[in-house]
Amino acid sequence: MKILTINPGSTSTKVGLFENTQLLYNTTLRHTVDELYEYPSIFEQFEFRKSVIINFLNEQNQKIEEIDAFVGRGGLIKPIQGGVYRVNSSMLDDLKNCLMGEHASNLGAILAYEIANSVGKEKDAYIVDPVVVDELDEIARFSGRPELPRLSIFHALNQKAVARRYAREQSKKYEDLTLIVVHLGGGITIGLHKNGKVVDVNNGLDGDGPFSPERSGALPTGGLVNLCFSGKYQLHQIRQMLVGKGGIVAYLGTNNATEVEKMIEEGNKNARQIYEAMAYQISKEIGALSTVVLGKVDAILITGGIAYSKMVTEWIKQRVDFIAPIHIYPGEDELQALAEGVYFAKIGEMEIKEYI
Repeated sequence: MKILTINPGSTSTKVGLFENTQLLYNTTLRHTVDELYEYPSIFEQFEFRKSVIINFLNEQNQKIEEIDAFVGRGGLIKPIQGGVYRVNSSMLDDLKNCLMGEHASNLGAILAYEIANSVGKEKDAYIVDPVVVDELDEIARFSGRPELPRLSIFHALNQKAVARRYAREQSKKYEDLTLIVVHLGGGITIGLHKNGKVVDVNNGLDGDGPFSPERSGALPTGGLVNLCFSGKYQLHQIRQMLVGKGGIVAYLGTNNATEVEKMIEEGNKNARQIYEAMAYQISKEIGALSTVVLGKVDAILITGGIAYSKMVTEWIKQRVDFIAPIHIYPGEDELQALAEGVYFAKIGEMEIKEYI
């Protein structure tokens, strides 16, 4: 089974071709600011990005009609449960009309669908676990203010892929396990996976949870309110403090974990304290989620780019390995996750869902 995977970013389009779950080849097609400038909206970039992908396939002597399945990164659609979804007219309409917002990932499903049908043969296109996956228990939505419900915004694609991978390795069903999955990247999200659903997770975009290399995470609310009304900052500056210029970069001037570890190796005690504080907060979040299921956790899975760091993972292990066994899955391979989702759906191990 040949599977074409497509992951559009703001200035690039990542493409991979898989045979079943084995990567044949992949590439990152980069787009210059000048190339994208002439398109007033992201949707209007569609034809340009489609032609770039088709040109790349032609260079590989890969005929589109020989590809069996097409899958794009899920975009900003209505909140849905996790899983594999067939791209249909309702999904395409919502993406084209930017129902939940405009983002480059909105093009993933559209590109997969249009390329799948570009040779005149009816072939299905799919998305897998978009960022809008929302499976929260109702009790997890309460924040303390009715105007500010907690939101499910997290690394759904990678978290779900790693959880299913662990289940297969254990010869068990994902739906039969209780897992805490920790994604360590520029943003950090920690999800409680219970019976196949992420029933609680921190809002990794601009909400709660631990601070990360570039996000502030949960802050003292009184102090934040005072900062907002101090007259020193405009709205966009406060937003940058939360996302982009928060967390480690605010303390140390870099969001690069490798650079931070180099500082620590050179004897920078301040860098060590801040880096360990991040691991401390991650551990607290893991511990908090374990209470939701009365401590009955089958495993803790750590993934994302910073999972390569033995320093951070050891700090976390020291604090939480009493809860459950810890397994490390370093990195974040979105194309692999897309391919695995579609492959296991096509062979009947996962349901193919319809977007309504």
